[in-house]
Amino acid sequence: MKARDIMEPVKDTLSPDETLRDAVNKMKSAWRGENRFGVKGMNVVDSEGNLVGMVSIKDVIAAIIPSYMDLTEVGGFTWDGMLEEMTKRVANRKVTEIMTKDVKTVTEDSPLMECANFLITQNLQRLPVVNEDKKVVGMIYVRDIYYAMTKVLH
Repeated sequence: MKARDIMEPVKDTLSPDETLRDAVNKMKSAWRGENRFGVKGMNVVDSEGNLVGMVSIKDVIAAIIPSYMDLTEVGGFTWDGMLEEMTKRVANRKVTEIMTKDVKTVTEDSPLMECANFLITQNLQRLPVVNEDKKVVGMIYVRDIYYAMTKVLH
C-alpha cells in the first residue's frame, strides 16, 4: 500500500500572508473528504503552490499564549476577558510568523510503513503528500494509518 492509497486530497491551503484570524476561519471550515468538518492543521503554500510551512491548532494556541508565560504565571491569571484580549492582540499576525517551517513530506509512491514511521518517530499528526513536482496533493493523518493497519483485525 502506498501514500496515494490512503491520503486525503488537499482542497484548502493557507497563504503565508494571511492573518491568524483568516487561518483560524479557514481551518474551522476546511474540507475533509466530501464535507466541511474543519481541520487541526493546514498546509501553507506560496503563490507558485510550493509548500512553505504548516499551521496547526498548537501553533495558534502558542501564538495566543506567549511562551514566556510559564504555567505558574498563567495559573495565577483569572481576570475575565484576559484570554479574549490576548487573542485579539495576535489576530492580525501573519501566518508566516507562526507556521512551522520545517515540514516533513512523503511522495505519492511512499510505502505505508515509511509514512507510519515518519508519523511515529517525528511525533506528527499529519503528513503532507507531494507529487513529482513537489506540489502538495494530499494529506495523511494518523487515523488514516491506524485504519489501514487495523483492517486485518475485523
